[in-house]
Amino acid sequence: MRIVFMGTPAFSVPVLDALVQAGHEIVAVYCQPPRPAGRGKKERPSPVQARAESLGLAVHHPVTLRTPEAQAAFVGHDADVAVVVAYGLILPQPILDAPRHGCLNIHASLLPRWRGAAPIHRAIMAGDTETGICIMQMEAGLDTGPVLLRRSIGIGAQDTTGDLHDRLAQLGAEAIVETLARLGDLAPEPQAETGVTYAGKIDKAEAKVDWTRPAEDVDRLIRGLSPFPGAWTEIAGERVKLLSSCLADAAGAPGTVLDDTLTVACGSGAVSLLRLQRAGKAAQDTETVLRGWPVAPGTRL
Repeated sequence: MRIVFMGTPAFSVPVLDALVQAGHEIVAVYCQPPRPAGRGKKERPSPVQARAESLGLAVHHPVTLRTPEAQAAFVGHDADVAVVVAYGLILPQPILDAPRHGCLNIHASLLPRWRGAAPIHRAIMAGDTETGICIMQMEAGLDTGPVLLRRSIGIGAQDTTGDLHDRLAQLGAEAIVETLARLGDLAPEPQAETGVTYAGKIDKAEAKVDWTRPAEDVDRLIRGLSPFPGAWTEIAGERVKLLSSCLADAAGAPGTVLDDTLTVACGSGAVSLLRLQRAGKAAQDTETVLRGWPVAPGTRL
């Protein structure tokens, strides 16, 4: 098929690779423009742009798709279908209508649960035990379109957003290839009107750990915000990112370090901190961090 691919972050790259490997013709790749990054604020292409250019594919990064010029250029690709995954721009109706089979979105949740921008983070933070991928026929509403294919996976007790991100990216790649192969046979299934939840963007204000919360909430926050933006707390006056944790069978005053392995009391129960990142340093497992920076039992976070 003639495909316009629309995606920007690392999550989208396995999908692009899978479409190429399946023998489809990628007539254009759309992604967000390069952004200033690093200490020098030099413009850095997105992961999708970098991968597309390495494959010799034509890359477009308009700042809007609402102009007649942008829409005419899109129509000119004469695509059978557009595959959209974490692109980052709203698609106006003329774009949605242009490909012969419309625009298919790869969404990282079991719709209608977790429509919106941060479904992986929110699923972990809410304590969900299952998530998945939906291949959705796009329409004007926010992730409201009918679902052509859905695939589910479990969420483990120590899974982080990073862990789930990688598994779902691969699952999405497999699911879209299957969907395109079965496109004439799959019946679009309207989403249920009940069970709708929204996965709003992560606000950095959410990332500070409140140790008065139950241990289950603290553990989910740490895992749900790992690796980005990273839940954080202050240890001995230093801001430290908390990147991995698990529940611990212990109790004490909230925010108190209970042992020499960084088990920390919460409002009820406790969590063991498994992986940390001090300011200006690389992420390390807790045992390695504590060798050079011991934190005594009784310390308050």
